[in-house]
Amino acid sequence: MENAWRGVETQYIAASMKLVDTLQEQAVLEQLLEGSKPAAPPHEAGMHYLLLSPFRYFPQHSSRFRPAGRSGLWYGSSTLAGACSEIAYWRMRFIQDSAGLVNHGELLTELTFYQASVRGRAINLMAAPWADLSPLWKHSADYSATHQLAEAAMAASIDWIQYESVRAPSCALAVALTAQALFADHAALEQSRQEWICKATRDQVMMISKRGDERFEWCE
Repeated sequence: MENAWRGVETQYIAASMKLVDTLQEQAVLEQLLEGSKPAAPPHEAGMHYLLLSPFRYFPQHSSRFRPAGRSGLWYGSSTLAGACSEIAYWRMRFIQDSAGLVNHGELLTELTFYQASVRGRAINLMAAPWADLSPLWKHSADYSATHQLAEAAMAASIDWIQYESVRAPSCALAVALTAQALFADHAALEQSRQEWICKATRDQVMMISKRGDERFEWCE
């Protein structure tokens, strides 16, 4: 999948600037924060940090192709709208599942969208014979089949899986099972970056690009 879109929460140096009084303290704090992150594998150390970040952590919640507690995976979308849909769904889910936010909560966050290509040996769940089992791959809550598939794919040295978005039907998504399936030089990735603002409540998610020329809205 060429030029797949991924959205992540923006990390600003400005956030840590609030905690220090001098530039020297800021530099030390940034070094401490970076040192607290899990190290990237040596053979992947030259890759852009946005490509590596998902694989450095072990989230305690599961995703469609990853059981809880396992190394993260890189999820991307063939369209920007598809990437927005995935972000919006999980923002809304977070509010609905948080006792302190469910009644009156809203989240205002800044997002970064960027593009990278996903290449290598792949399984396409949108094509035969895999498409015949689409109810298994697209189940809204039961990820057991996709977890088993991803585990078998990794054992067979499959690099990535293409599948249909549940949140944006007909939109193709990609999950990179290894960072080595991702390709984007630093300059191209930086050029593709877009900054967005996202406001999420339990019923609605609104997004707008900082350039003001693109908008996205999600409701359940």
